[in-house]
Amino acid sequence: MTIALDPMMTWFVVAGIIVVLVVAFFVGHRIGTRRALSRVRQYARGTDSESTEIELSSRYRAALVVNPTKADVSRLSSTAEAICRFEGWNPPLVIETTPEDSGEGATSRALDEGVDVVIAAGGDGTVRAVASALAGSETPMGIVPLGTGNLLSRNLDIVLDKTEWALRIALWGRNRKIDVGTAKTAEDGDTHVFTVMTGLGFDAAVMADTNSDLKSRLGWLAYVEAGSRKLVGRPSQVKVTFDDDYRVSARVRSVLGGNCGKLQGGIQLLPQAVIDDGMLDVLIVSPKNLGQWVGVLASVLGRKTSKGLHTDIRKCQKVVIESGEELDVQLDGDPIGQSGYLAMEVMPAALTVRVPTVEQRKQIRAEAWPI
Repeated sequence: MTIALDPMMTWFVVAGIIVVLVVAFFVGHRIGTRRALSRVRQYARGTDSESTEIELSSRYRAALVVNPTKADVSRLSSTAEAICRFEGWNPPLVIETTPEDSGEGATSRALDEGVDVVIAAGGDGTVRAVASALAGSETPMGIVPLGTGNLLSRNLDIVLDKTEWALRIALWGRNRKIDVGTAKTAEDGDTHVFTVMTGLGFDAAVMADTNSDLKSRLGWLAYVEAGSRKLVGRPSQVKVTFDDDYRVSARVRSVLGGNCGKLQGGIQLLPQAVIDDGMLDVLIVSPKNLGQWVGVLASVLGRKTSKGLHTDIRKCQKVVIESGEELDVQLDGDPIGQSGYLAMEVMPAALTVRVPTVEQRKQIRAEAWPI
């Protein structure tokens, strides 16, 4: 005997089945997730008191080098400890920077403790200090970007505004070897490490003249304000020597050596720069008046600085800039005084940095754009 179902009844039956399946899926997914998290938490705590000491000694440990002027150290330390516990790591070694030690000494101490990764939590200065101490070693650097520029993080696509994710990337991200640069402001002077770019002239003068209060309120736009006040100025006569061979003599406003080229706002100042190609990209900026600065701006925005209007770029491994006058110098955006001499050289593949894995990128995007 055939039973004819009313169309409306059929629709309700099908809809009911779909609802049951959807609910079953989400309940199962939730239970599975909770079980997985429970297993991770159980591992992080240790399965029993007798094995805790053995497990702790065999787990990884991170050091967190924190700039206390950029973060609430107590809150960041608590977050880092919770994430390390959840991920099965030992509690982190937390060291604050000081006016006397911007991070190099703290990193050296962390290395003496035998940590598996050193996490720089601060601005570009903190990152540069930690990188300086780690350059040439096999210990990777993680980054929790907390500054205004965060230039290395931008160039390595490390998430800027999600501290928890930055910490996870530092623990479980992919190791990437990158170049670093070295700079000297005197032939027999100290050697400084930089990760992004170093410059002499206009760019350094802007960094030195940027109002710190304005920077805390406006962020990177404070540099625009300072730059607008420095546009009018006299070019300086310099001699630039590339790789101890090719020499250029010119009147310039600025000379920069870059390991990578992305700035705030997505601006590509050095569009051909590659952070692991074993080369520096040296940008010479030579406008003579405000009208020519418009050409420079057009070249930068159009990513044509390599052969742009009043700009030129040359790749090299070493460059020496000599001037008859004292000019401002900056390292990764931090002014370091004035000099008539600046030598830069690349250290290929000298630093290991933890960057996001493909899966981490997917998860970060999924959190940002939940369906």
